[in-house]
Amino acid sequence: MSEMTHAFAAAQEGRPTGPLVQGYEVVIGFETHAQLSTASKIFSRASTAFGAEPNTQACAVDLALPGTLPVMNQGAVERAIKLGLALGSHIAPRSVFARKNYFYPDLPKGYQISQYEIPVVQGGSVSFYLGDELKTVRLVRAHLEEDAGKSLHENFIGQSGIDLNRAGTPLLEIVTEPDIRSSAEAVAYARELHKIVTWIGICDGNMQEGSFRCDANVSVRKPGQPLGTRREIKNLNSFRFMQQAIDFEIRWQIEQLEDGMAIQQATVLFDPDTGETRAMRTKEDAADYRYFPDPDLPPLAIAAEWIERVKAQMPELPRAMAERYVREHGLTDYDATQLTQSPAHAAYFEAAVAAGAAPKLASNWLQGEVTKRLNAQEIGIEAAPVKPAQLAALIGRISDGTISNNAARQVFEALWSGEGQDVDAVIEAKGLKQMNDSGALEKIVDEVLAKNEKNIAEYRAGKDKAFNALVGQVMKASAGKANPAQVNALLKQKLG
Repeated sequence: MSEMTHAFAAAQEGRPTGPLVQGYEVVIGFETHAQLSTASKIFSRASTAFGAEPNTQACAVDLALPGTLPVMNQGAVERAIKLGLALGSHIAPRSVFARKNYFYPDLPKGYQISQYEIPVVQGGSVSFYLGDELKTVRLVRAHLEEDAGKSLHENFIGQSGIDLNRAGTPLLEIVTEPDIRSSAEAVAYARELHKIVTWIGICDGNMQEGSFRCDANVSVRKPGQPLGTRREIKNLNSFRFMQQAIDFEIRWQIEQLEDGMAIQQATVLFDPDTGETRAMRTKEDAADYRYFPDPDLPPLAIAAEWIERVKAQMPELPRAMAERYVREHGLTDYDATQLTQSPAHAAYFEAAVAAGAAPKLASNWLQGEVTKRLNAQEIGIEAAPVKPAQLAALIGRISDGTISNNAARQVFEALWSGEGQDVDAVIEAKGLKQMNDSGALEKIVDEVLAKNEKNIAEYRAGKDKAFNALVGQVMKASAGKANPAQVNALLKQKLG
């Protein structure tokens, strides 16, 4: 949309450059439409439920029948306030609605009610990690608007239909400055924004259903030159397609420029089957939409008291929670960020720690075995068969030397598959208890050393692999039950 025009027109000389692609700097700005989680539409009482029969959730207001008037949904405004608070934005005490005029069959009024000159949320930023580097993308605005309907093209019968169920659904359009410098950074930004809007409960984030739709404005330029002509990739509905689409568009634009061709401003679509973008229409600017204040809607007034009430109900935000995990539990920034990927992940981790698990070990198991099995079964952590208290008990048995890490994975498998519920009972039933008797271990070590003079000589000659071979022999002789730390200590003691 045209809001990105202002951002791309601004000078960016002070912004850091990213990695060059074939000698070109990539410049990306984002517009994201987050569908708000209200039960009814932004200006009517019609339902916003997904999946209903076409045109069964469109009332007289949505159909723009004569004599109907829009009435603002308070819940939509409150969700806008939440986003502003989460992103450190200025929440305008007074904002106004405008009519954005264009013709399309799925827009019955002939205009879309949006915000233009004075949006409800202004400025702010989104910070995230790209690898080990902390990145920050500045925001221009986030404004309230209504969604349009949906055109259904039945190519096999050569006809099109219009479904107005979505018409009037409340949206927040979140617009960034052109601060992004690569497709990887773009995806990391989109993921972080997705996490924030779902974390604070203003959007369900379902990209397949269109609840979180991203448009990427992509341009390239030689370093130090003015910003290039941008092309907008519309309706990216998966993070994987997002990166593919941006990478293709970057390559295409560079090839055009290298061939002496000029880039024409346009709206393009990404075809996941071909992996290519294709032009849909010439890109419009603000003047093409003939914005003017909507005479049916008074200015939106937000009192400071309302903002304070919403602020008091806000949850701890993921970035603040991650910083607390680093501070209180000594975790790395990466680990803390992974643990706060969703409220459910954070709750699982905190419950495990509260049940006695060492924070670092709990983090390792969550990112390792737990995540691996969740992904394999395509389930959320809420449905994990191993509960936080069970994981804490398992970690406790590793920490006190009762079982080895290898045995712990066997216990975890039994808990996950439902073979048992009690960690100690599973350890006992499977005979996995670690051998910690120093006398018995010393006897096994002596027997192994007596049979492996060659490895002893090689170790003393400086070959570390020989020591590992001796450890392996001891573990084999103990049927895998020897405490590895004790085995290492005994061997080093006896080998001098």
